Amino acid sequence: MKKIKLEILGLSPSQSQAGSFALVLGEELGNRRLPIIIGVFEAQAIAVQIENIVPNRPMTHDLFKSFADGMNYTLKEIVISDLKEGIFYAKIVCTDSLREVEIDARPSDAIAIGLRFDIPIFTYEAILSEAGIVSSSLTEDEDDDDDAVKETLKPSGTGKDQMRDLSFDELQRMLDDALAKEDYEKAASIRDEMGRRN
Repeated sequence: MKKIKLEILGLSPSQSQAGSFALVLGEELGNRRLPIIIGVFEAQAIAVQIENIVPNRPMTHDLFKSFADGMNYTLKEIVISDLKEGIFYAKIVCTDSLREVEIDARPSDAIAIGLRFDIPIFTYEAILSEAGIVSSSLTEDEDDDDDAVKETLKPSGTGKDQMRDLSFDELQRMLDDALAKEDYEKAASIRDEMGRRN
């Protein structure tokens, strides 16, 4: 299977889940984004490495790096390898020069570790096709109707219940609006609803 290289585009607090963050990955040579909801500790471990902050004591992911270095293991890549029932799975690919090993991991931990080794992050087309979000540009005709659509989309119940009653075109407009506002968590919920209809 062909792998697609990803890069970290952003990390922002979740607006609907306290203690969660949205880690946004983007394909290197495309316009699809892959938002993954992660915990606060994993977000901190990723942010510390991105910002080149050196903690007083090693964090768990730093310990993993020291252990791998001490055992002469080299990490090659991180692969977001699967998506089952809305949960992402990842593998850390490493080698000791004699054999290659794939270690199962949560994507947040794998990425936090991968950043410490400065290795690439990949996923597969099937995962990006299923869970990736693409922002489509509004044409002038659609722009005129935008206010009318926003009136239709005012909250009337829970988000999921409301989305079930909307047409596919209305969901697409909601998705575009969420992406424009960089509300990746909402965009992921809309994407999931659209995916259930396919």
